[in-house]
Order: sequence, then structure tokens, then C-alpha cells
Amino acid sequence: MKLAVPTDFDILDALSDGKRNNAVNLSHILDKNRAYINTRLPILTDYGLVERIGPAPKSGLYAITAKGQAALTHRDAYENDDDFEARVEATVA
Repeated sequence: MKLAVPTDFDILDALSDGKRNNAVNLSHILDKNRAYINTRLPILTDYGLVERIGPAPKSGLYAITAKGQAALTHRDAYENDDDFEARVEATVA
């Protein structure tokens, strides 16, 4: 798992309140370029940290997963842990 620090953790943090959100709102909240947020969300989805949800398959709404919550909990260990993904997986299991 290769995360863009701090942006990916900031996205997880913005979604950690349990509310779903889209790239436009997240880019505003995080004061980041919308196109950049749009590139990061599918990557976070591939890692299982967020999921695309909504009434329609292409609604653009995302929510944090349990794995994403675990990654956020271990944020401080990310840069020094050679197997951060295993740490996150162990937390979720």
C-alpha cells in the first residue's frame, strides 16, 4: 500500500465522521485540487480504504471503510512501518 502523505490520510480523516462525500466537497474541505482528489479516491478504493457508494453506481459518493478507519488509527506508524498494510489488516481482522 503506497499512500500519498498527507493527502490520503486527510481524505480518510474527512470521511471518518461516517458521512459520505464526493471529490468536489473533499477538495474544498482539504483545500486541494479537485482533479488530484479525483485521482486519489480510486486508489484508496483499490486499497479498500474507502468505498464508492450511493444510489447510483457512478454517483461519486465515497465513504470510509473499517480498513480505512484502521489505517487512520495507525497514521503515525505509516512512514516507519515496513508492512503498514499488515498492521492495518491485523486491526480489521
